Amino acid sequence: MNVDTGQRFDRETIIQLSQSQQEPDWMLQRRLRAWDRIGQLPFPKPEKTRIDRWNFTDFQPVQEEEGLASPEELPEELRSYISGDETDNLFIQKNSSPIFCRLSRELLAQGVLFMDLPTAVRDHGELVQKYFMTDGIQPEEQKLTALHAAWVSGGIFLYVPKDVTVETPFQVLFWAKGKGIGTFPHLLVVAEAGSDVNVVANYISDPDTEAVINGATEVFAGDNSRVRIASLHTQGQGVTEAAYRRTVVGRDADLKWIVGDLNSGKTLSDNTTHMKGSGGNARIKGITVGSGDQRSNITSTVYHWGTHTESDMTVRGVMKDQAQTILNGITKIEKGARKANGVQAEKVLMLSEEARGDANPILLIDENDVQAGHAASVGRIDPIQMFYLMSRGLTRQEAERLLIFGFVGPILETIPFESLRERITSVIERKLG
Repeated sequence: MNVDTGQRFDRETIIQLSQSQQEPDWMLQRRLRAWDRIGQLPFPKPEKTRIDRWNFTDFQPVQEEEGLASPEELPEELRSYISGDETDNLFIQKNSSPIFCRLSRELLAQGVLFMDLPTAVRDHGELVQKYFMTDGIQPEEQKLTALHAAWVSGGIFLYVPKDVTVETPFQVLFWAKGKGIGTFPHLLVVAEAGSDVNVVANYISDPDTEAVINGATEVFAGDNSRVRIASLHTQGQGVTEAAYRRTVVGRDADLKWIVGDLNSGKTLSDNTTHMKGSGGNARIKGITVGSGDQRSNITSTVYHWGTHTESDMTVRGVMKDQAQTILNGITKIEKGARKANGVQAEKVLMLSEEARGDANPILLIDENDVQAGHAASVGRIDPIQMFYLMSRGLTRQEAERLLIFGFVGPILETIPFESLRERITSVIERKLG
């Protein structure tokens, strides 16, 4: 039976996909349950953004890609997204196929797992089954999360055991290439109690790629762990991307999220953090830059469940030409989350008369003994500031660049990875011309 999803695939296609990846029955059953729900679930309804004409379901089936013997076989542009000369702790996926994965022997000896998701499902099924789309992303949230659960292919699983510290960042590269393709990348990170880990994930497409990308990231920060994760999205104009991120933060854990939504096409970005354990701390920083007729909707949400939890969300958007963005910030303090403290700030800078932006901070508080605050602004470059800088000898372009990077500076300055900071700066300069 076909499910009314707007796709040209049926239940049998899902079974064939599962069989091709040699998955155990529990994974197949999860796929099929999600598939059976797709026709019953609604599309998401992001605030102030119409997505009813966005393409999320019309794509070609999974195609196998050839593996790489070395990252040196990548095109030069893609190699620039890999930091340093070291290729240990590196994962690369092209479309739906993992094509390169390497973990250092030292970390392997310490019990660290870093492997493509299909292999992890087969070899470490009990561990993956505990975390994969259970307490993080729920398949039944809406139609796109159900589609992801049914179609997920490839992906990466990172597991860091208790009290293990890994200073060098794990690097993940998801690469989309082709016409009419659909990819469903999944990044699953489990950091056990007392562990320390850094992850940098890049999502990129070739300039002429036409694709639907429905991606998911799930991060579990165990008690007293320290997790720093950065996600940089630089998809081309022909790509429609839905990116869902869910993080569960344990007792006294420290989380730092950096999200760069720097696509050139349509973007639906949802970053949600659950502060489950008491004493947890989360800092979420985001930046988006739009040009042309780009459309984006960026939502950052933090739920405070544990006592003495703290969160700080800061998001900046820069729009030029006819680009439009919506920045939504939601802080929810649940009943019983005493002494919680949640703050947020969303700001949009518009560089042209046709550009549009909106910032929507929301506080939802069900507990009395808490602190919370929000700030938001939407505006254009101050002409007085421009006049002052130009009177000091700067050209209009130089003055505008200085003001733009002053605006996004509070985000860039917090990025702990120098190579990523340089990459984001380069992408911003290219998009702004």
